Amino acid sequence: MRRVGNGKRHESARMKNLPIVTPDLPEEPPLPPADCDEARRQQLIGYGLLFATLLIWGSFTLISRIAAANSLTPWDVSGLRFAAAALVLIPIQWYRGQLRVLLDWRLFALALVGGLAYANFAYLGFNYAPAAHAAIWLNGMLPFWMALAAFVVLKEPFSRDIQISLLLIMLGLLGMMGFMRYENNFYLNIGDLFFLLASACWGFYSAYLKQWSFPPWTAMSSVAIWSAILYLPIYLLFLPKGLADASWTQIMVQSVFQGWFVVILAMLTYIGAIERLGAFKAGSLLALAPLLAALAAVPVLNEPLTLALIVGLVAVSIGALQPWRLLRRA
Repeated sequence: MRRVGNGKRHESARMKNLPIVTPDLPEEPPLPPADCDEARRQQLIGYGLLFATLLIWGSFTLISRIAAANSLTPWDVSGLRFAAAALVLIPIQWYRGQLRVLLDWRLFALALVGGLAYANFAYLGFNYAPAAHAAIWLNGMLPFWMALAAFVVLKEPFSRDIQISLLLIMLGLLGMMGFMRYENNFYLNIGDLFFLLASACWGFYSAYLKQWSFPPWTAMSSVAIWSAILYLPIYLLFLPKGLADASWTQIMVQSVFQGWFVVILAMLTYIGAIERLGAFKAGSLLALAPLLAALAAVPVLNEPLTLALIVGLVAVSIGALQPWRLLRRA
C-alpha cells in the first residue's frame, strides 16, 4: 500500500526552496488630460485669489494711514468699517436665516476682542505711527501673540519652528532698537503700543476662534454685526468725529475698503486660496503683505525707511514666513 503523506512532505520541502516571486503591481494611471487641465486651472485661480488677498492686506496699512493723514479720526474709520460691513451682512444673514446665531455669547466675546478692540487699537496706532511700524509691531508680532495665545488657551506647546521664529523676531527687534540708538533716532511712541495691543487682540481672537470651531463665515459675519451693534451708538453719541471736514470721496473710500474689502472680501479670497493651494503655502506668501506695504509707503506716503526699520522688517518677515519650512518641503 502506497503512503501518500511522504510524497506530500517531499513536495512541500521542494516548494520551500523555491524563490518567492511577487507579481508586479500595476502603476497608478496618470491623470487624464482633462483632470490635469482642471488641476492647473484651480491652481491658477488659487494664486489669483492669493494675490487679491495680498493686495487687500497690504493696502490696509496704506489706506488706514491715508485716513489718519486726512481729517478722519480713528473713531470715524472704525465706525465706517462696522457700518459698511453690517449694512451688507445683516440682510444676507437674515435671508439665510442665521441671525439667531448672534445669541451665542461666544460670538459676542469674539466681537469684543477681534472686532472692537482690534480695529480701534489698530486705527489709533495708524494715527500716531508710520506704516513701517505697523508692519513690525502689528503684523510682525503676530507669531509671538498667536503662539502665546495658543499656549494659554489651547495648551499647545511651542514647536521648534515657533521657537526659531520668535528668536529671529526678538533678535531683529533688538537689532532695530540698537540701530536706532546708533543713528540717534530712537523713534517709538504710543502708536507702537497701540499696534502691539491690536496684535495681541488678534492673537487671542484667533486662539479662541480655533477652540470654539466656528465656521469662518459665521465668525466673520457675527463679529462684524455685533461690532456695529455695540460700537455705533457709542460712536454717534460720545466719540470725536471728523466726518464734517472729510470729503465724500474719503468717506466712501474708507467705507467700501475697510467694511467690504477688508472685512468681507479678503476673508472669502483667503479661504478660496487655502482650499486650492493649502494653508501653509497661502499663509507663508501672505506673510509678505506687511513688508510690501512698508516698502510701498515710502513713495506713496513719503514715509522714511531707515536702516533700523529695514533690520526690523526683514527679521519679522523671515520669522513670519519661516522659509526653512519651505526648504524642508521642497
